Amino acid sequence: MPLTEFQRALAGRLAVNRSPESYLAGGAALHLKPNSKRYSNALDYFHDTEKHVAEAFAADRAVLERDGYRVSIELAQPGYLRAVVERGADATKVEWARDSAWRFLPPVKSAEAGYVLHPVDLAVNKVLALAGRDEARDFLDVLTVHAELLSLGALVWAAVGKDPGFTPVSLLEQLRRRGRYQAVDFERLHLAASVDLPALKRLWLEALGSAESFVRSRPAKEIGCLYYAPALDRFVTPGAGGPEFVVHFGRPGGVLPAVRGS
Repeated sequence: MPLTEFQRALAGRLAVNRSPESYLAGGAALHLKPNSKRYSNALDYFHDTEKHVAEAFAADRAVLERDGYRVSIELAQPGYLRAVVERGADATKVEWARDSAWRFLPPVKSAEAGYVLHPVDLAVNKVLALAGRDEARDFLDVLTVHAELLSLGALVWAAVGKDPGFTPVSLLEQLRRRGRYQAVDFERLHLAASVDLPALKRLWLEALGSAESFVRSRPAKEIGCLYYAPALDRFVTPGAGGPEFVVHFGRPGGVLPAVRGS
């Protein structure tokens, strides 16, 4: 989902205030690429503490108002603020929120938006979001990351490291309750192209089936990890004949993968 021109310009303007403690996340970060399938309805900035939320909002508001944007607060509470930012006829929601500091990797620097949550952490968060709420937008996003970034099985396996209340199997069972959508559910979204409901259903069932096979094949001592292939410089889904990998666990603040022999 490409950002709108207004959102892209706004994210670029706010990039000056981004840091590893204040970074773009959520759907907007997941879909910074212009060839993405769904437009976001908000820019979401995450922070590790309530104090960082308040400081980031104050700094961003000062930049925006100095540059002629109107900032109208819709909701303000400790650790969360939501506002509508307008300029001329354009507007979008912007949210500043506290999120857990636990993640797999540190935020990454983005030319478009300053610091952004790492794509793998964005994908893990989307899987957990879909498990917790039955939203067509999350369903589309999970299918996108399954196809383009990392398989659903590997993401489910990793996600229980962030939310230990799940096991891989119980998380999959929760996800099996999703995917029962009508055309009207997607008509409410701002999409770059229309969706094919039978094709989506087929892809979802295939993803769930391969995910179950994967999570039942891995050793229990590795629950909650990702698998990093140094030769490919990316995270992978282990399988027969696949590349050599190292296990990678998350921690507060995130950590870069350790490479054997380094």
